[in-house]
Amino acid sequence: MLWAKAASNAVPFGTLFSLVGLWFCVSVPLVLVGAVFGYKRPAIEHPLAISQIPRSIPLQKWYLRPPVTVILAGIIPFGAAFIELFFILSSLWLNKFYYVFGFLALVGIILTITCAEISIVMTYFQLCYEDYHWWWRSFFISGCSGLHLFLYSIFYFITTLKIKNFWSALLYFSWMGVLSYVFAVVTGTIGFLATFVFVRKIYSALKVD
Repeated sequence: MLWAKAASNAVPFGTLFSLVGLWFCVSVPLVLVGAVFGYKRPAIEHPLAISQIPRSIPLQKWYLRPPVTVILAGIIPFGAAFIELFFILSSLWLNKFYYVFGFLALVGIILTITCAEISIVMTYFQLCYEDYHWWWRSFFISGCSGLHLFLYSIFYFITTLKIKNFWSALLYFSWMGVLSYVFAVVTGTIGFLATFVFVRKIYSALKVD
């Protein structure tokens, strides 16, 4: 697309080929090595004995159903980083200087704590109502902030950017889609790991006679 438009930021074919070569020559072997070491490690043991017969889950209230909890709870991690998003997007798309990296680090710490706390709290309420399907929901609760980031990028595109060309708009939304996906994976991973530690901690404290 950029080659057809003779854009100055179009990646040369040789550079693109080199990136693909690095992917297959570096990333793929590292994945295989990591898989080998992972299979050699002992399996994670549960703190309590698990029944082979799954229990029936009671009918959940509307505000505890997955679509509601995921979408609404995802606003909180997004709100923690919202204050810096305008300046970051302006630096990326309007060529403005960004120099408050200390404050950005503080926002990153607050975002990490917020992702962990909101996933733990929502999972705790879910377990209190006897819904034990918490694995993926704990990931999506904080990971849904990536969806809110993409929605904000649409708002930013309409209100701030003056892009009229179709290909430029397509390039913008493509990169923002990638950025939102990465943001969702990072925040979701933080939420899941924190919830995983929390659930193991509370269940390991139980004593079953």
